[in-house]
Amino acid sequence: MAARARRWNRTGVKGWLRRGIVAVVVLAFVPVVLTLVYALPFVHPVSTLMLRDLATFSGYDRRWVSIEDVAPVMAYSVIMSEDGQFCFHHGVDLAELKGVVDDALQGEATRGASTVTMQTVKNLFLWSRPLATVRKVVELPLAVYFDAILSKRRIMEIYLNIAEWGPGIYGVEAAAQANFGVSASQLTRRQAALLTVALPNPMTRSPARPGRGLKRLANLIERRAARSGAYVGCLN
Repeated sequence: MAARARRWNRTGVKGWLRRGIVAVVVLAFVPVVLTLVYALPFVHPVSTLMLRDLATFSGYDRRWVSIEDVAPVMAYSVIMSEDGQFCFHHGVDLAELKGVVDDALQGEATRGASTVTMQTVKNLFLWSRPLATVRKVVELPLAVYFDAILSKRRIMEIYLNIAEWGPGIYGVEAAAQANFGVSASQLTRRQAALLTVALPNPMTRSPARPGRGLKRLANLIERRAARSGAYVGCLN
């Protein structure tokens, strides 16, 4: 009887293990397949945070807008603030990543090294917290794959349409309307800079009511965007 129970337990554990492996493989293929779907220009992806808001009946405001209908200075500001090498790397900025690893090995405070592509795949397929380190391990190869399949222009278009700009506010069109009462196509350099500097912490930073520190950051991004030149060439 005891031997039969042990055999049943071993069989049960193996069964659960097989099912777990199958589940992991299936989940791994979801981003791979969805990336191919998202390459199609008429597809309007949603983020995991937007899905969360739907699941919790919170609702959200997102109005998809083509990148052709976004003031170019908005994308320029994002690149010059969030990812200066966006047009040159392949999803991951290896130089920035090496700097972060070196700082960590030396016991120094680490800085962010997320590219726009990495932020996009995180918003589309992954989570923010907890287990951020585990997420990064998954995020890196996904970003490289995403960059290989989609054009830089399409990646930026998706990013601008799924980025969170406040509670229930997603995408540049909803953000422009909520903060400045204009469409994304009418954003000025100043407005684009203010929206950009709010991105790292959209729950506490208000583009419409910026404090002194946020204004200083916006001044810096505004100047960088005006001199972006070759840094944004892949969007033209």
